[in-house]
Amino acid sequence: MTESLTLPCPHCAATNRVPAARLADGPRCGACHQPLFTGRPLALDEAGFQRHLRLSSIPLLVDFWASWCGPCRAMAPAFEAAAAELEPAMRLVKVSTEEAPALAARLQITSIPTLALFHGGREVARQAGALPARQIVTWARSHQAR
Repeated sequence: MTESLTLPCPHCAATNRVPAARLADGPRCGACHQPLFTGRPLALDEAGFQRHLRLSSIPLLVDFWASWCGPCRAMAPAFEAAAAELEPAMRLVKVSTEEAPALAARLQITSIPTLALFHGGREVARQAGALPARQIVTWARSHQAR
């Protein structure tokens, strides 16, 4: 029997089941037929973050950032490059602490940028400060729960 993974669509938010063995085959959403992975981080609000956290079978790597933060803006291209390398093994998302202040407070995000890795609905690792793409990839893989 093949393990089936659950993935929310980044375009329409429909929940999809994908065989784990087919994850790297460019799966598409059953509802909107768009790719389930884009090779780029998703910008999520608090509701979107909660949905992906609750429904995704793969790890969720979150960049908590703010538009006024220079190091956050400097790290954005590195995080995008990391998404191209880490997907589909994990989903990379960006959450603005300006747009989701209650979420940032609840998760005790005290500095930005902060990377947080979640799996199975729980935080498994956290790293504060801007990192280059290679370090983001290395850090994420070293903490990936599998």
